Amino acid sequence: MPVCMGCLNEIPASDSVCKVCGFNNSEKQSAPLLPYGTVLNNKYVVARDTDTNGESTHYLGYDKTTGNVISIREFLPMGLFERGEDETKLFVAPQDRDNFSKALDDFVHYYETLNTLTDKAAMVNILDMFTENNTAYVIEENDDWISFTEYVDHKGGHLEWDAARPLFMPIITLIENIHKLGIGHYAISPSNLYVTSAGKLKLGGFSTENERKRGTMLKSQLYGGCAAPEQYLDNQTLDVATDIYGLTATLFYALTGNLPLSAKEREKDSRLLISNNTVKRLPPHVVAALANGLQMKSEARIADFDELRAQLSVSSTVQAIQDEISRTASMTPIQTENEGTKSKVNPTIVGLVATLVALLIFAAIGLFWLPTNPLMGLFTNGSTVPATLAAPTEDWTGPVMADYTGKKLEDVKASFQGTVKVDADGAYSDTVPKGCVISQEPQAGEPISDTGSEAIMYVLISKGPELIEIPEVVDKSYTAAAEELTNLGFIVLQEVEYSNTVGEGKVIELNGHKAGDKVESGSEIVMKVSLGKEKTSSSSSSN
Repeated sequence: MPVCMGCLNEIPASDSVCKVCGFNNSEKQSAPLLPYGTVLNNKYVVARDTDTNGESTHYLGYDKTTGNVISIREFLPMGLFERGEDETKLFVAPQDRDNFSKALDDFVHYYETLNTLTDKAAMVNILDMFTENNTAYVIEENDDWISFTEYVDHKGGHLEWDAARPLFMPIITLIENIHKLGIGHYAISPSNLYVTSAGKLKLGGFSTENERKRGTMLKSQLYGGCAAPEQYLDNQTLDVATDIYGLTATLFYALTGNLPLSAKEREKDSRLLISNNTVKRLPPHVVAALANGLQMKSEARIADFDELRAQLSVSSTVQAIQDEISRTASMTPIQTENEGTKSKVNPTIVGLVATLVALLIFAAIGLFWLPTNPLMGLFTNGSTVPATLAAPTEDWTGPVMADYTGKKLEDVKASFQGTVKVDADGAYSDTVPKGCVISQEPQAGEPISDTGSEAIMYVLISKGPELIEIPEVVDKSYTAAAEELTNLGFIVLQEVEYSNTVGEGKVIELNGHKAGDKVESGSEIVMKVSLGKEKTSSSSSSN
C-alpha cells in the first residue's frame, strides 16, 4: 500500500488526499526540491520538505529497508545551483562553481566533524552521510518528538527553574563538546529544540557557520531573539560567546515564556524587560546568569561553558546564601505569651479583606460619579469604561475599534481618524515601552458609533518601568542585600574582591550606583562582595 508523502501513513491507492493529514498526494514537489518518492542511496525515500534555509533543505522520509521514519538533509545552497522540475541532479554554472565547491566542502566537513562526537544523547543523531546527485546528504533520526515551544505551552507558558535546569544542563554539555571539535551551532533557539517521550531535550538545526552570519556566499538564517549581535555583522567571527547568547536566550524563553527582543532592537535598548513577578519567581543567581549571558558585547558576556554552569548552579558560597534566604523566607512569626490572648489572624487574609473593602468603597464612589462625569476614574486601573462609551448591542454591523495597544502615541495619533485623548498621569509598566499605549477605550474590537473626526479614543500611556529607590546595603551580608534588592524587582549581580576593612560575605559597595539612587525596576545592580582579607604567603606558612 502506498504512503502519504505528507505524513508517511499508509493510504489506499485510490485516494490522493490523505485522511490523516489532508495532504494532496497528486501534487508535485516544486523544483528545485527533490520529487516525491525519490530514492537516495538505494534505500531512503524522499517525502515533503519540512524546513529550508540558505544552505540546505530538510525532507521527511523513510528507510525502505527498515520502515523507520527519518529526516533527510540535502545540501542545497540557494542561488548557487539549478535543478529542473522532476530532476534530481544539481547543475552548477561555471561562475558559481568555486563558491559551490567551497560551501559543499564546509558542509561535509562540518557534519563529519559533528559525527565524531562520542555522546550524542542530547542531539538529533546522524544515521548516515553520502554524496549523490552532485551534492551531499545527511540522514538524521526522526522520532515521535514534540517541539520545545509546544512543550512550554503545555506547561502553562513557562517553566520553573527546577524543571528547566535538568533539561538544559545536557544541552550546555553538548554545545561545549561541539566547540571542543572546533565548530559551533550558532542557532540555538526554541525552534531547534525537541522534547522526547522520556522528557529529554534534543538539539537539531545544525548548519555551518556560513549559514549563521551575514556576509557569506549563503543567504543566512538567523533566529530573532536568539541570534547574537555579532551574527548580524558581515563576516564577524563567531565563537563560544555566540552560542552562550543563544543558549541563555532560549533559557530566557523557557523561564519567562517570551524571547528577548532581537539583537537589532536591543541596540536601542539593551534591557531584558523581565517583569517584577518573574524576577521574584526565579532564583537571583539564575536571573544574574541570564543577564550576563545576554550581554550585547561578546567580551562582556559569560566567557565559557564552565562559567555558565557555575552561574546557573549554586556554588558553595551561593548555596549558603540561597539556604539562608530560604530559611529566612520560611520562618513564621513566633508569638510571645503576652500575645497569646490576641486573635491569630493571617496577615494575608487581613490584607485581602482590606483590599476588597477599599475596592467596594471605590466602586460605590465610581458608580455615583460616572453618570455626571464620564471621565472620573478613567484609567485608574486600565479597565474603567466611561458611561458614554457603553458598547452597542451584539447585532452591531458597523465599524469596530482597531487595536492600538503597544503602539507609540505619535503613531496612534497619525493613524486614528478622530481625537485621541491622553490620560494626563500615565502609568508605570514593566512590559509596555515608555510612550506606548497600555490600554484604550473603546477597546480593540468594540463597536464604534462615531467615525471620522467625531470619533474619540481615550488612551493610557506607559511611563516605562517604575523608578525605585535603591536602599542602603553597604556592609550588609550578601544574603540580606540580595534578598532585599531582588524583592524590589532588581536583577542582582555579584563581583567579589578582597577587602581589609569589610568582613567576608558583606557588601563593599555598589558598582555604578549608590543608596538613594532612583532607577528603573528590572535594572541590574552589581554588588561588590568581600572575600575578606587576602591571605599572604607569610600568613599561610604560619598556619
